[in-house]
Amino acid sequence: MNRRFTLLALSVTLGFGMRLQGQQAGGQTPGGQPPPTADPYANNAAAGALKFPLAAPAGKDSGAITTALPDAVNQGIIDERSWKYGHAFDAPPNGKIWNPVKLKMMRGEKVTGGTFFASSDPSTYCAFANAGYDFVWTEMQHNTRDWADVAKMWQACPHAKAVPGVRVAYADEREIQHALDAGALVIVIPTVRTVEEGKAGRDWTYFPPLGKRSLGGGQAFSPDFWGSVPGGYRNTINDNVVLIEMIETLGGAAQAREIAAIPGVDAVFAASGDLGNFSGYKQGEPDYERLINVVHDAALAAGKRLCGPLAWRDRPDFTCFQAGSETAAIARGVAAELGPLKDTQAKPEVGPYAAKK
Repeated sequence: MNRRFTLLALSVTLGFGMRLQGQQAGGQTPGGQPPPTADPYANNAAAGALKFPLAAPAGKDSGAITTALPDAVNQGIIDERSWKYGHAFDAPPNGKIWNPVKLKMMRGEKVTGGTFFASSDPSTYCAFANAGYDFVWTEMQHNTRDWADVAKMWQACPHAKAVPGVRVAYADEREIQHALDAGALVIVIPTVRTVEEGKAGRDWTYFPPLGKRSLGGGQAFSPDFWGSVPGGYRNTINDNVVLIEMIETLGGAAQAREIAAIPGVDAVFAASGDLGNFSGYKQGEPDYERLINVVHDAALAAGKRLCGPLAWRDRPDFTCFQAGSETAAIARGVAAELGPLKDTQAKPEVGPYAAKK
């Protein structure tokens, strides 16, 4: 009996202590910061009971759909098309750009993105991200990774020399918001065929009023990533994110000027491989080169950056480039390091390394 009573008392004491600790921490982690995946609004409530002076009366229709509250800016029926947007999330006046890729693009300088294609290993990613590129083109269109893998890689070195970027699978709310909430600063959207697809890509990349991105959680909001940038992440990310839309099809080429002119699109990418794939012509042939020139002209007309493969770094007006993959970079690096000692392995007469007969 005494032993049972002692265990019961101990459990009650521990439970009360944990409850008190939780109340004092306000639902925060031991370090005092809200969990990085928490809803940004979850900790807005001050201690004590909340007051709702403008709340609808209990059990009564307030008529808010057609009637504004006193001193409201927006009068009459709610209409998204005519809504006068508030200033709660305005960027600070004269705020400076903190994304180095955006800064280089605004200066007209050449930007490089290394393609992280095969690996999901955080240490390999960090080595690649510190190798000299401006951003990492994390491949999600033709790779089998999931977003949890990507988040772990970016989390391993969020402030590497190359900022985290990604080519998503398509202009989709889930794809783009997963990328941004995980910390992406460069969004690349493939196979943009129509103005509507181009606008969808823009909408999910930007917060209102320019876009339709939802205010969620994720590690992008944490101090380890962009939560401590001057002016705050929510208020400044619209000015700092880079959106690149790829023209890869005949339909995309036909509407390239309209796609490039979409507000929020920073650059259009003349896709060297897929413009050949979708046209049936190869680089150097007149029909192929015409398509590349169409994208070129669209970028110039809209005053946007023009992107292509790194092999085109000396092609007129191209200032944004996709470089090779991590596996290709390893091969190039080893070749440069070893020089004439590369591939000089011994050839035993027997065993798996023997010369094939």
